[in-house]
Amino acid sequence: MPSIVRRVSAEWTWRDYLGQIRCRVSSFRNSYTVKPGLYAAGNPDKNSDVFVSANYKMSFDILRRALKGMNAWILALDTKGINVWCAAGKGTFGTDELIKRIGESQLENVVSHKRIIAPQLGAPGIAAHIVQQKTGFRISYGPVDARDIRRYVEAGYKATEEMRRIKFTVWDRLVLTPMEMIPAIKIYAIYAALMFFIMGLKPSGIIFKDGLTNGLPFFLLGFLVILAGALVTPLLLPFVPFRSFAVKGWIAGLVFTFLGIKNISMAAPAAVFSFLFFPLASSYIALQFTGSTVFTGMSGVKKELRFAMPIYIAGAFISLALLAFFKLNQWGVL
Repeated sequence: MPSIVRRVSAEWTWRDYLGQIRCRVSSFRNSYTVKPGLYAAGNPDKNSDVFVSANYKMSFDILRRALKGMNAWILALDTKGINVWCAAGKGTFGTDELIKRIGESQLENVVSHKRIIAPQLGAPGIAAHIVQQKTGFRISYGPVDARDIRRYVEAGYKATEEMRRIKFTVWDRLVLTPMEMIPAIKIYAIYAALMFFIMGLKPSGIIFKDGLTNGLPFFLLGFLVILAGALVTPLLLPFVPFRSFAVKGWIAGLVFTFLGIKNISMAAPAAVFSFLFFPLASSYIALQFTGSTVFTGMSGVKKELRFAMPIYIAGAFISLALLAFFKLNQWGVL
């Protein structure tokens, strides 16, 4: 084995599990990387397979764990710490980077064959014919799920229809929701402080009791739409009508706003504000989930943003006007 190759184990340590959790709940994922280059899993030789991965450590770890009991090479591309699917869309998991890593690792001297196995989700970023022209290595695309790699290899590098099918189960969606909920909750703290200030504001000053009492329905509705946009919409993604994430989030937010407001006595301007603002807030939160799902592509995301952003901006201005009208009406000015 060449001295420049690093050896890795297929077993995860507690640090690997902790790293996975931290990636799910914080920005730690932005720096969770491995050094690009060639790695040895097990005791590979010149006949062993070469698997391509991103240098995002979670992607890398999932692959090496799937290679348990196998002797293989892992070629980690420099994807700037981004997972395979997203990096393929951004171009960092791509043709030029793969050609570069094949050359730098002197792969032609490491293995006697000319086959490289790339993840199926990385296919949009790789022009296989160019890689073969430049390096002589032929690209085969492995299964979507790394857990199927052994069966794929044992079947003569042939993937079944099931192996090619992209799944996005309830569990897959659930583990992604903390990254949507946590940023929303941070913004919620600012929102709650502003609503407390606005609801407690009187011509004579800020009344603490009024801030809590009058602000309570809005605190509740704000929390409900976070649940609607960041949790319920992702979990019920296939069942909420329409393809657009913005529309799905708006529907979920409308339902939760109705459920939250139906037993609350609220002045007409405040009710109109609520039915306008909170479903749109839920829609905006749900739209962030497009970056976490295999349901959408870059063109689809851009299309949604072009459609939704003007509505969000207009809705924000109208909501502010309604809130101002509500306060002036409350003070008896109007």
